[in-house]
Amino acid sequence: MPSCRGKEKKRPVNELRREMDTTYAWLFRPNLFPSSHLLGEGKWDPISDIIEGKKDITFKAEIPGMEAKDFDITVEGRLLTIRGEKRQEHKDKEEIYYRVERSYGYFKRTFELPAEVNPGDVDARYKRGILEIRLRKAKASEMKRIRIRTG
Repeated sequence: MPSCRGKEKKRPVNELRREMDTTYAWLFRPNLFPSSHLLGEGKWDPISDIIEGKKDITFKAEIPGMEAKDFDITVEGRLLTIRGEKRQEHKDKEEIYYRVERSYGYFKRTFELPAEVNPGDVDARYKRGILEIRLRKAKASEMKRIRIRTG
């Protein structure tokens, strides 16, 4: 009859590993130390996705609480740069904050795109806190074999 002792020893090790993973994820999560400023003001980085299709690349970022005019978006070669500043709501001096998790302040992120894009064929939209940018891929240059002359 098999012994259950191996399972008993494994359970605390699994629990310890789970706790260590959770602690590690918490310690190294984005924005743990966003700034020395009070109430989360300072530099922060919005989370984003980059999706490559056959003809285009789609960039999406969660950036709630802003307006379209607050963004500065540039494309240079294979680099997409997004800048902006999310301003904090007016604070009443008599209010006491017990917990502040929302991020505020300046952000700038530059992403290397998986392919060359046509900077003249870009569509950017901002709706319900999601910034979506569609970039049309540039036509791939044709390969040409070069013959070497001798003599």
